[in-house]
Amino acid sequence: MFQPSRQEVRRFFCDAWYKHRTGQPASPLERIAIACVLEHPEYHELLADVDRALDQDFPVEAGRENPFLHLAMHLSLEEQASIDQPAGVRGLLQALQLRYGDRHAAAHEAMECLGEIIWRAQRGSLPADMAAINQTYIDCLQRRLARESS
Repeated sequence: MFQPSRQEVRRFFCDAWYKHRTGQPASPLERIAIACVLEHPEYHELLADVDRALDQDFPVEAGRENPFLHLAMHLSLEEQASIDQPAGVRGLLQALQLRYGDRHAAAHEAMECLGEIIWRAQRGSLPADMAAINQTYIDCLQRRLARESS
């Protein structure tokens, strides 16, 4: 599994944004990242300033969202949907999109579940095996979908 460093993730998004701004060709993954960035104009200035982007911290205690985590979660959801991994996630993401009538709003809803999984993983409170982790994630998406439909 590829585990990029904080700097690598940040540079990836900054480089993709630079390519978009300057009309340079982008890889398929960069094009997905650019689409995510375009939905977040509040990040454009930061991504255009590579030095600041590489150095700035976004502590939870300060009440600031980490733009790189947010964009990486968008990218993760796109990848999950494209390969339906974990199994069933594509249908759940599509159902959320139908419910909200908007892919971006549905992604933000799904990010609540993805964020919970990340948070629990950091605290060691997830089941030990990947199948159980995937089921925990799928269950969360199903609960959010059920809650929104009632």
